[in-house]
Amino acid sequence: MTKSPGHNKQQVGVGEAEGFARRLLEAVGAREEDASITAQNLVFADRSGIASHGLLRLPLYAEAAAEGGINTAPQMTWLRQSPGGGLLDADGAFGQVAMREAVRFSIDELSRSACTVVAVQNSVHFGAGAYWVEKLAEHGFIAVASSTTGPAVAPFGGSGKVLGTNPLSIGLPTTDGQSMTMDMATSTGAYGKVVSARNSNEALPEGWAVDAEGVPTTNPQQALDGALTAFGGHKGSGLSIALEGLSAALSQASYAHETVDIWVDPGSKMNVGHTLLAINPEFFGGTRHTRDRLTQLRNRVRASGDEVRAPGDIEALNRENHAHHIELSLSTVELLRDSATRWKVPAPELS
Repeated sequence: MTKSPGHNKQQVGVGEAEGFARRLLEAVGAREEDASITAQNLVFADRSGIASHGLLRLPLYAEAAAEGGINTAPQMTWLRQSPGGGLLDADGAFGQVAMREAVRFSIDELSRSACTVVAVQNSVHFGAGAYWVEKLAEHGFIAVASSTTGPAVAPFGGSGKVLGTNPLSIGLPTTDGQSMTMDMATSTGAYGKVVSARNSNEALPEGWAVDAEGVPTTNPQQALDGALTAFGGHKGSGLSIALEGLSAALSQASYAHETVDIWVDPGSKMNVGHTLLAINPEFFGGTRHTRDRLTQLRNRVRASGDEVRAPGDIEALNRENHAHHIELSLSTVELLRDSATRWKVPAPELS
């Protein structure tokens, strides 16, 4: 067991982490293929340095699966399919399972269509959005993903949890295989980071949240009892509202204020909505042209200063540096051990 130098963290091998996550999800009823894609998505987030969407969420997923908030044996149904689009009912599946199907549909449809739009209803949290748009960017497609979440964010000037953290993910293909990827929550800080701060007894940065009375707070528990703020004031709030509409209004998915988060009630059937838009550049200026132009843009951004990075650069470097191991906070390690004990699965071996 090794603590990372200068950090309150421990290391676990990537294979060990994925294997443990898969076994734990199978222990609560998930099918092998579904457990595998969910485990890969979670570990991808940890490798990328996005701990808020990594194994921190695994105990929550297991609890929700056990309590009925996640359906481990879903019968997903395409309610509508047409050239360039489809509506998928995920039947309460892991969000990763729903998005795997949405990506499959998109890749197939883009062989004969300029663009596709998939709306998903009756889903759950889909993990790191970058994982899904990068799957499409690997095929040379431009991809945009959005999602509703549980209630967490107060609109600009308002109070109470009206909006979700409403992530936006955009993947742009380049010539070297590393997509230019922007993946962000529209809250000032990700909900999972607030949970992690609470678990680790750490203060939040100023401006992230307000308490139940609408007073700014750096206390993560008060933030969870109150609301997070949208980034960028009225502009971020407006974007968050638009993304919530985009993610839910094409289907029968719930808005954030209409549901209860599985963080609060693991048995809640959240009816999360996702929207996945994908574009095949071959039907426009051509795939090679688009890749070249996007690479030129990325290179120019990088060249504008010694410390300047293009979207996705830091995460890609993190994944390169963590090709064989990930780092977990001590609080997350304890949560994983508790889950292993509860579900009678061998705890992950820490290196």
